[in-house]
Amino acid sequence: MFTVCKPVSKLAKAAAALTTAAFLAACEPGGLGGGPSINTSAPVPVALLVPSGSGQSGDAALAQSLENAARLAMSDLPNVTIDLRVYDTAGNPNTATAVAQQAVADGAKIIIGPVYAQAANAAGLAVLSNNVNVLSFSNNTSIAGGNVFVLGPTFDNTANRLANFAGSQGKVNTVIVHSNDAAGQLGQAAIANALASSPVNNAGTVGYDRSQQGVINSVPTIKATVDSTGADSIFLTATTAGALPLFSQLLPEAGVSQATTQFIGLTRWDIPPQTLELPGVQGGWFALPDPSKAQAYRQRYNATYGEAPHPISGLAYDGIAAIGALVSQGKSDALTSAALTQNAGFQGVGGIFRLRPNGTNERGLAVATIQNKQVVVIDPAPQSFSGAGF
Repeated sequence: MFTVCKPVSKLAKAAAALTTAAFLAACEPGGLGGGPSINTSAPVPVALLVPSGSGQSGDAALAQSLENAARLAMSDLPNVTIDLRVYDTAGNPNTATAVAQQAVADGAKIIIGPVYAQAANAAGLAVLSNNVNVLSFSNNTSIAGGNVFVLGPTFDNTANRLANFAGSQGKVNTVIVHSNDAAGQLGQAAIANALASSPVNNAGTVGYDRSQQGVINSVPTIKATVDSTGADSIFLTATTAGALPLFSQLLPEAGVSQATTQFIGLTRWDIPPQTLELPGVQGGWFALPDPSKAQAYRQRYNATYGEAPHPISGLAYDGIAAIGALVSQGKSDALTSAALTQNAGFQGVGGIFRLRPNGTNERGLAVATIQNKQVVVIDPAPQSFSGAGF
């Protein structure tokens, strides 16, 4: 049985109402693994790699939000001092290589970031021989492993949560509907893997080209597959910015109704909020981070910086606070792979999470539906890794 240990610190009284989002809990780290030995009584040098300087729209704002979140986490660690050094990668793998090496030369004992998969992979390779771990903000599990961990939400994590929930609700057969691009293929693989270890059978797979005509052309095939297999659900990789709005209209019109067939989404159906207005998404299932904790983080960030945080900024908070929680245990092996991957995990801004030895992560997610154009949680996020959902 996995447990989450008691918090190592409390926030100041002013932030007491937000404690669920503003600290991480840590257990005793395991034995020595890959990673440096540190002096926990001295400031711990941590490098933050952000995509400033890329020239791409939004990267500068993202970089600032990540740094803000990291510093917010630092302010919540009264017993640990983090010496944060920020390096700009320009979103470029070659630059990421150079600054990762520079960070280690400057004394960094661990790296958080970069954002983009190729840059994160490059940074990890650059410092592999230095025995330094990289907690990247990527969600691309193909770069995970060795000294590189991904903090971003993964398709596998979401698919497992939803497949097991579907089984608990008596669903027996599902049809996977996926786009034929790289993201859709990765999503399809994640769903298929999740179904293989869940009570729900994989009743068939329907791919479609990511175009309006591609979606239209796939609807009769989806309908025929549902009918011939007796599927009681369909699991879609479609996004709100992609095919989901069209599928949510065309499938019911073709006779694949949520009254008889449960729609399940691999992606968030509540972003942007306008999606909630669509008739076809009403009653659908999707997963999301613990809403109350995520909201508490957003409110606290806004109160501190006077603006809303970037949607992925919480990953920087999680990374810094996990480091701080482990370092507070006073052990020289606090930043080794064995310590980072302790089974009990951490309490992050969006709920519990843990890093796995293969470099991926697991996050405790809530299952939600849409009722009367509102998000309604129908299965709360687990509060420990021994709870429901794991």
